[in-house]
Amino acid sequence: MKKGFTILIAIISIFYNYSYAQIGGDETYSFLNLTTSARIAAMGSDFLTIKDDDLNLAPSNPSLITPGMSGKLGVAYVDFFSDVNYGTATYSKTFNNVGSFIASMKYVSYGKFDYADETGARSGQFYAGESALTIGWGRQLDSLFSIGANLKLIYSSLESYNSFGMGVDVAGSYNSPNRLFTASLIARDIGRQITTYSGEKVEPFPFELQAGISNRLKHLPFRYSILYNHIEKWDLSYDDPNNNNTDPITGEVISKNGFEDFADNFMRHIVIGGELFIGKNISLRGGYNYQRRQELKVVSKTAMVGFSWGLAFRISKFYFSYARSTYHLSGSPNYITITTNLSDFKRKRN
Repeated sequence: MKKGFTILIAIISIFYNYSYAQIGGDETYSFLNLTTSARIAAMGSDFLTIKDDDLNLAPSNPSLITPGMSGKLGVAYVDFFSDVNYGTATYSKTFNNVGSFIASMKYVSYGKFDYADETGARSGQFYAGESALTIGWGRQLDSLFSIGANLKLIYSSLESYNSFGMGVDVAGSYNSPNRLFTASLIARDIGRQITTYSGEKVEPFPFELQAGISNRLKHLPFRYSILYNHIEKWDLSYDDPNNNNTDPITGEVISKNGFEDFADNFMRHIVIGGELFIGKNISLRGGYNYQRRQELKVVSKTAMVGFSWGLAFRISKFYFSYARSTYHLSGSPNYITITTNLSDFKRKRN
């Protein structure tokens, strides 16, 4: 157990300085941060620390890969903004004495674009898209601790510009003896471009350190989740030059005091989510992402930006999840996830 977590911390430490970078537009392959699981989207972020054999959580947290996922197939589709859509297909298989594995293919289609010259004359069309093949491995160290890792092969095609890269995720989780509480530490997207778009500068990966906990209440059918994103970077704020931060009477710049600045930065790291279980086959979910609200809200009409919700239900051998996440007043993406266990169909035929 100790040896496994020593290796995990060593890997994170080695790549910490190499992968450290500003967030927001300074990295390549940012599509890797897009959430595909409806359950994750409903609870506000891009990973969860819930260990209940949910196959669709594994690509973002490989330490959750378990033998209970073996034989499961999951597909996810997201109707994003405009003509952009993306999704994943994930399958898991367990091999004795080796561990449990997943294979996941993620794609993003940015749609069709028109070629145009400086005068606006059009001359044909082109497509843009990106994809990533993820091979994940997870293993239980003992009754409480588990580790996992992902290997990612990434391809990006933007008109005539192409790029290929490789990355890894490493993660470790603790699961309490009563199986109600789980905590995870994740180092995501440690990697490098193999070929660049223009054959020049190598761009950094969207590296991120994350931690989270989840707890299912013992006497109530409810689970809460608290996540901390971007451990590697404290200041996640963005000063919009278009915001009027001056006093209308004195003309002086309005600045936050020390506590307000600390609280704002701290909350930008925090994502809160929860799910209520209604019987065995139905659950309701919700989440709040403070950073998303601060970055994407319209000051004059904040509405529900930063909030998300969803539901899940089982019909026969299929488990359906749906979520909506409010990014902006202009719309809310729809997330759909369907999961089944192929082994159930084999047993029925036998």
